[in-house]
Amino acid sequence: MHELSLSTLSTPVPATLSPVIQVEDAAIDLGGRTIWQKVRLAVQPGEFLAILGPNGAGKSTLLKAILGLLPLSAGTITVLGQPARRGNAAIGYVPQRRHFEADMRIRGRSIVRLGLDGGNWGLPLPFLQPHKAREASMRVQGAIDLVGAAAYADRPIGELSGGEQQRLLIAQALVTRPRILALDEPLDSLDLRNQQGVAGVIRQISRETGAAVLLVAHDVNPILPAVDRVVYVAHGQVAVGTPQEVITTETLSRLYNTPIEVLRASDGRIVVVGQAEEGID
Repeated sequence: MHELSLSTLSTPVPATLSPVIQVEDAAIDLGGRTIWQKVRLAVQPGEFLAILGPNGAGKSTLLKAILGLLPLSAGTITVLGQPARRGNAAIGYVPQRRHFEADMRIRGRSIVRLGLDGGNWGLPLPFLQPHKAREASMRVQGAIDLVGAAAYADRPIGELSGGEQQRLLIAQALVTRPRILALDEPLDSLDLRNQQGVAGVIRQISRETGAAVLLVAHDVNPILPAVDRVVYVAHGQVAVGTPQEVITTETLSRLYNTPIEVLRASDGRIVVVGQAEEGID
């Protein structure tokens, strides 16, 4: 594996910080095929990392391994000093985009509230524990305010735009006040304006709460101003570093083991050109 580690960055991470996620020589095999191997990664509090790469390279697989949803075939992953495990309350997870039908009448606020008590049987009974009900309502409102969704949180979710729905789903993941926010292709099927808007909200959340962010994406351009580092997955290998370090002709050609050209437009956009069958964005 060719990796640009934390130690190679131009601005070193302070030694006093302890990583919230530590991946050491990790590998995953699925269906008899090695998806990736020898992955090393340390994620600091408040960092925003984008997980990039072509379709089928193992981006979502890496995220699910950190979530404890998939077992490793080699190496270790620790989250907040403990082995990665399913259902870690310290992680707020937004899975691949859900679709809400136009006639769904559930309020956006109720969708956010599911992040708190969606795993409970029955409905909450606020008259039995009024202080807990008040606290829950305050936390829901706080998450809604954090993503800037107060203006439409009480409208039916089916009436909202894709970007508005996605902000409320992020609020649902934030309502437990997680230390890590994991998002699997949250910008998929959104237009460019909403992609940039949602990415900006996530960056603001990371700065205000200190939560580390892992975001799986196909295209780095809408999130380029927000990310601190990228994790680029291709051909069973992973490169980690700043966008300027990783998304280069030299590094991507090495990862793909084929000539890849990285072009930078005058407006800052990045274009990666390679073999069409690779599905490179």
